[in-house]
Amino acid sequence: MGKRSRGFTLIELLVVIAIIAVLMAILMPALRRVKEQGKMISCMGNLKQWNLIAAMHTESNDGKFWDSDPGTPGYWYVKYLDEKHKSWKTNPIWMCPSATKPIIDERGVQVPTFNIFNAWGIFTGSDLSVDGVAGSYGINGYCLIPRTAETYESGVSVSQGWKTAGERGANNVPWFSEALRFDLWPLPTHAPATDEFAAWSGNLMARTCINRHQGFENVAFLDWSVRRVGLKELWTLKWHKSFDINGAWTKAGGAQGSDWPQWMRRFQDF
Repeated sequence: MGKRSRGFTLIELLVVIAIIAVLMAILMPALRRVKEQGKMISCMGNLKQWNLIAAMHTESNDGKFWDSDPGTPGYWYVKYLDEKHKSWKTNPIWMCPSATKPIIDERGVQVPTFNIFNAWGIFTGSDLSVDGVAGSYGINGYCLIPRTAETYESGVSVSQGWKTAGERGANNVPWFSEALRFDLWPLPTHAPATDEFAAWSGNLMARTCINRHQGFENVAFLDWSVRRVGLKELWTLKWHKSFDINGAWTKAGGAQGSDWPQWMRRFQDF
């Protein structure tokens, strides 16, 4: 009479389950990093597409950027950059893959909890496109050319803005970056947000200093390059012509690790 096959004991089964759990605990962070890296690469591809759009515009306008209409938020976004696609819903380059849901829906209702992984949105009172305007990127406002104003929203003189592409040092001048609003007016004295996820505030640097990609974000520059930028590195970029790249929030300006909010202290200093 043949021997009966021996099955797993309860202890052996528990050991196997424990081993699988340990392996999953080791692999999951790596898988999340790979997934996040894919989102960052896709986001970078979006900015390269925006570079092509911006390059075509400036080449047709003596190297000049767009004028701005203070009475119509986001006007430049549709009017000058994306005539072909009149809806953010049908054009993926409007959204970073890590931030695709607008903070306000088409009914004008704000989402219950707003954080850095939301996109901005303008729907009520907007006739800019069939679905309003929404996105998770913003333009460096110092690249816009005001029609009548003598100073930008931040108080900086219009004379300190960037009027044409390809100026000296263009590889350190951002024109487009990940953001919580469609326009950006950073100043070297602006502190980062104290709350990592609820970074929406009147502080103009906080509109773009957002941790969507593990301490980095994607930025497009005036030489039509795109690269990832460390969050603390944002204070070393030449946002406008007189922007102090050695200001109080830089290593050269004496910034210490303890000066940063808790959520930023682990990131590389610049």
